[in-house]
Amino acid sequence: MTPAINLLKKLKIPHKLYPYECEAHDDFGKHAATQLGLPEAQVFKTLIAHHDKQAVVAIVPSSGLCSLKQLAKAAGLKKVEMMKPAEAEKLTGYKVGGISPLAQKKLLPTVLDDSAMAFDEILVSGGKRGLSVGVAPQDMLRLLKWIAAPIGEH
Repeated sequence: MTPAINLLKKLKIPHKLYPYECEAHDDFGKHAATQLGLPEAQVFKTLIAHHDKQAVVAIVPSSGLCSLKQLAKAAGLKKVEMMKPAEAEKLTGYKVGGISPLAQKKLLPTVLDDSAMAFDEILVSGGKRGLSVGVAPQDMLRLLKWIAAPIGEH
């Protein structure tokens, strides 16, 4: 199993695995939603942004974009920009298309778009392409100290 799934098991956080067929793709989040037959608003993508040497994780619906201005505000940074894919892979230990917000190589501030709170379960990457994991957003905020903020552009 992946480090992300191992962390959920270790912390006894309720979760459900959602494996799906995955090919090389430009939009992994939307592809996952389509493959799983779920609304794009419920399947979230993990993005890595940074300012200078401070990185931050953004988790937004696969159907939308991330407001970098709102992400910077939520993270307490002056501004942020998207990290290059190769840098994000090196920092997190995951490959693009499978970057999970869980059990990354380095613990980073993590901001979840507040639209997630409308769902009992959201899907995030399970740590590899073709594997999503369903979790309760409330559990992530409480147990993993994520921050909920309006960072998505829907």
